[in-house]
Amino acid sequence: MKTSQLLIPTLREDPVEAETVSHRLMLRAGLIRKTAAGIYTYLPLGLRVIRKIEQIIREEMNRAGAQELLMPIASPAELWKETGRWDYYGKELLRFKDRHERDFCLGPTHEEVITDLFRREVRSYRQLPLNFYQIQTKFRDEIRPRFGLMRGREFIMKDAYSFDSDEAGARTSYQKMYDAYTRIFTRCGLTFRAVEADTGLIGGDVSHEFMVLAETGEATVAYSDQSAYAANLERAEVLPPTDIDDAPLRHLTPVTTPQCRTVEEVTAFLKIPPRQLVKTLIYNTGKDTVAVLIRGDHELNEVKLARLLQVTEVRLAESEAVKSLTGAPVGFAGPVGLPGVRIVADHAVHGMKNLVVGANRADTHYMDANQDRDFKIDQFADLRNAQAGDPSPRGAGSLTLAKGIEVGQVFLLGTKYSKSMNATILDEKGQERLAVMGCYGIGVGRTAAAAIEQNHDDKGIIWPFPIAPFHVHLLPVSQSTTTAEATARLYEDLLAGGFEVLWDDRNDRAGVKFNDADLIGAPIQVVVGDKGLADGVVEVKVRRSGVKSRIAPSDVVHHLRILSATTA
Repeated sequence: MKTSQLLIPTLREDPVEAETVSHRLMLRAGLIRKTAAGIYTYLPLGLRVIRKIEQIIREEMNRAGAQELLMPIASPAELWKETGRWDYYGKELLRFKDRHERDFCLGPTHEEVITDLFRREVRSYRQLPLNFYQIQTKFRDEIRPRFGLMRGREFIMKDAYSFDSDEAGARTSYQKMYDAYTRIFTRCGLTFRAVEADTGLIGGDVSHEFMVLAETGEATVAYSDQSAYAANLERAEVLPPTDIDDAPLRHLTPVTTPQCRTVEEVTAFLKIPPRQLVKTLIYNTGKDTVAVLIRGDHELNEVKLARLLQVTEVRLAESEAVKSLTGAPVGFAGPVGLPGVRIVADHAVHGMKNLVVGANRADTHYMDANQDRDFKIDQFADLRNAQAGDPSPRGAGSLTLAKGIEVGQVFLLGTKYSKSMNATILDEKGQERLAVMGCYGIGVGRTAAAAIEQNHDDKGIIWPFPIAPFHVHLLPVSQSTTTAEATARLYEDLLAGGFEVLWDDRNDRAGVKFNDADLIGAPIQVVVGDKGLADGVVEVKVRRSGVKSRIAPSDVVHHLRILSATTA
């Protein structure tokens, strides 16, 4: 393809609205353009990347035995009301009425639609296992869409749904999808880890996220340096400490801490390490209020807290509610004398003695507070975020933290949806049994964006070979007849050799062409000029390494075949 035949509106400067590397480079390289907040048009180069990722996904899903179908983006409210998600999903679910005043929504996911299809079309265990997938546009009305394709409102997603007659079969289907995802992201040329994850709004009991490792990632991954254990920060387990403080108990003493509300302020004023202080956080569950105790140098994990309390979400209580409950402003709450409130604590608090805690009075803390004597804790649990150096909860080693970008997630749903929608099959005894389900998603646009986050430099994108919009960027740097003829022959040779080629045929300066080539990020650049041709060579440059080779035009195809096996 010639540059003059394509819309490639590259930009010299960084767009003001771009917040991440991938957002900035996708705009600058002319891959996408914003239509509305969180909604983008894919331009020709961007769509080529999307289609390549989709093709890899299709090949591996088909290889795993899944069947492709296509469900509608709009679905009736009745299906969502059966599962309770019409109200539960919140404002991210874009609802509307048709001309007959019937309620519909734009699908952010398709569990209800596929389960309805299954219950109407499948009756016998002999028809199982079944796995259906689609590559479809989704819509989630994010309150703050940002980061380009990383967190948009409209996005392209591959979603799949498996149906089995029992738990063992469902786990087999889950493992097939886990393995397929591993192959997909490997073929896309990405460095990633599969990590244990929270099931969130989708539900179910078991889930793994596939995280592309990148310094600019929005999520944190905890993984063992000596075993296979890996989990996202929401899910990462923290073992109870094995050491117990054997210091003698000291007397409870109130101390004045004027205007000291934060851990940093209190510990600096009292000249103590943060680990000696225990924070008391007041949370609202939507049903009641709970006080949470956590060590001063630790961070509360709200997902773990919600799971412990068996609610969908928890929120810090408003300042007025805290003052009404404790009698003190935010920053001075503590467990001593806290009236009529359930108190839960992280495991790390269990063995501590002589704590510093809020005194439920303004500008006051207690020193040497001790559980059982001065206050009672109703329940201990794993409630904190894992930290680097924590022991691995499974297997040997300690935890390391890294940044990652979620590009896919697999869920073992169980009977969550089949039960609420009465999706049953007849077993070998002729008895009705609920289908056991799994669901599996890949963000196609997110995968493209994550590839850029992981593969770029200060000049632009460095595409992995399998998903690059073009394999080769052909760059004539002279307008002479000799260069034009040599470029045309080389172009035809490369096409015949199976390479996808972008031929920059613009009458422009060499520097402009080189800058655009580095920005667009084809894995291989071939530079054709009069000086090189006079010596019987063209220049072949590997975009990732910058390594240049002088190759005879007749040998370029063979040379690029060798390079293509090592530049993915």
